Amino acid sequence: MRTLTIGLLASVGLMAVTACTPVNSYEGFQVVDNSPLEIKAGVDTRSTVQAKLGSPTQVATFDHNEWFYITQVSSQTGFYLPRVDKRDVTAITFAKDGDRVVQVRNYTLKDGRVIAYNDHETPTRGREMTVLEQLLGSVSSIGALPPNQVNSNTHGGPGGP
Repeated sequence: MRTLTIGLLASVGLMAVTACTPVNSYEGFQVVDNSPLEIKAGVDTRSTVQAKLGSPTQVATFDHNEWFYITQVSSQTGFYLPRVDKRDVTAITFAKDGDRVVQVRNYTLKDGRVIAYNDHETPTRGREMTVLEQLLGSVSSIGALPPNQVNSNTHGGPGGP
């Protein structure tokens, strides 16, 4: 009985320790052979960038002359929300009239900004219905006539206006 109790306490202790171990996840662009920082402005072109780094993680929505390579490392401990530990974003800008690289910028997690979103709803214009109007409106939408007679009356069919 004593060995069973010790084994049970040991397994509970082991589960408690492993529950506090952070789980790391790696997302986005993974550097394999070449780093995005090795791209040189004025030397590289779209084709050489794609040959060295592969397809970009994101392309600018309105201006397709900017490519982004994004890498992120996050960790989660137990039941807590995931926490971003490291983020690297490399923005490569190409010339508007050609394929040459104009600028290479690197951003880290320190360069990011927290944006405070406004969670208020935009009011819509129009008439507000009271509870009584909503109830009466739903009762009148059921209708007393069968569906085929309602359709024939509203579309000018036999017996209609």
